Parts: sequence; C-alpha cells; structure tokens
Amino acid sequence: MPLQLDFTSILVQWPLLLRGAAWTVGLTAVATLLGAALAIACAWARSGGPAPLRWLVGTYVELIRNTPFIVQLFFIFFGLPEIGIRLSPATASILAMTINLGAYATEILRAGIEATPRGQIEAAESLALTRAQIFTRVVLPPALRRVWPALVSQIAIVMLGSAVCGQISTEELSYATNLIQSRNFPAFETYIVGTLAYLGLAILVRTLLNWAGPRFLFGR
Repeated sequence: MPLQLDFTSILVQWPLLLRGAAWTVGLTAVATLLGAALAIACAWARSGGPAPLRWLVGTYVELIRNTPFIVQLFFIFFGLPEIGIRLSPATASILAMTINLGAYATEILRAGIEATPRGQIEAAESLALTRAQIFTRVVLPPALRRVWPALVSQIAIVMLGSAVCGQISTEELSYATNLIQSRNFPAFETYIVGTLAYLGLAILVRTLLNWAGPRFLFGR
C-alpha cells in the first residue's frame, strides 16, 4: 500500500508552529548574548587569570562538557527547587542554555586567545595600555575572527539542543510539534515539518551570525 501523506491538518496550525519557532529563536538569542559574555570572561580567566580562578573555571568547563544537556536542564528545573530556588520553564531553559554554551565557547575562545602572537601584546604594553585595554582591543577581536566559524557552529548546536526544553513545558518548537502530533496523530508528517523547521532555523542562524560577526564584532 503506497504511503499517503497529508500535511493539511498540520499546516493549518501554522500559528502554533510560528510561535514555537519564535520561542526557539528568542531562547537562543538571549542564551547567545549571556553565554558569549560568560565565555569571554571565562576564557580570559583560563588564559591569564590567577591560579584559583583558572582551577574554578576549568572545573566548570569540564563538568558541563562531560554531562548531557538534558541532565543540566533537569537539575536546574527539578533539582534547584529542593534548595528553594524555583525557576519558570523559560528561565530555566535560558539558564541551562547559557551555562552550556558558556562552557563550550570558553574553550573555543581560549584557543583563539592563546594563538595571539606575543609580539602584539608586547607592542600594546609598550603603548602603556592597561590589561583590560589589551584584552578588549588587541587580543579579543582577532581571537574572535579566528574562531568565529566554530563559535557559530556551537551556537547552532545549542539552538538545536533547545528541543529538549519542551520536556519542562517551555513552549519552543519541539513542544509545539509534539502538541500538534498529539492532537492530529499523523506523526510522520508532523515530524517532517518539525525537522524542516529546525533545518531552516539552523541555516538562518548560521547565515545571520556569519554576516554579523565581521561587520559588528571584529571588522573585515
């Protein structure tokens, strides 16, 4: 018997899919901003900070990079209430995505920072620049340029990983897709649409970041 595909009952619920996609993009945008700031601070600490701080950041990076994202998410949403910290699904999702991206991006940025020629730093020191000025003006921009493709890929991976946030009732794209499937039951067609939606979002995020990075962060 030939397979009969019917997408009508799915596409008619496009507002739900659109809302889920908007949630996914919003979660990713906030987590990217916060995660990037966290990664920059941690990369600086691992590259030139005091030994106790390097050890602390190293522990954080290894802990996050060697545990599943869904476990981190569940710990934040289900575990923290045991000590009196209760977060909404959206807040828990953003926090988990930020912490996860921060750990991976720390190592990506550290590789770019440590590739900075020593001569550039010495030249900046000869101009009496402060350590903060050297880092933000001399070290960080070329480091970002070196590692930008890897950083963009990691952001896209975190965005795709946000699909598990639906498990705690965050109304992102996978949550919307599962809700549509539970109402209409055509699982094959529903998850084809969901897959194509994630594919489109990943391409959009990569294209936008690859366009924005050279123009706004580290120059051409």
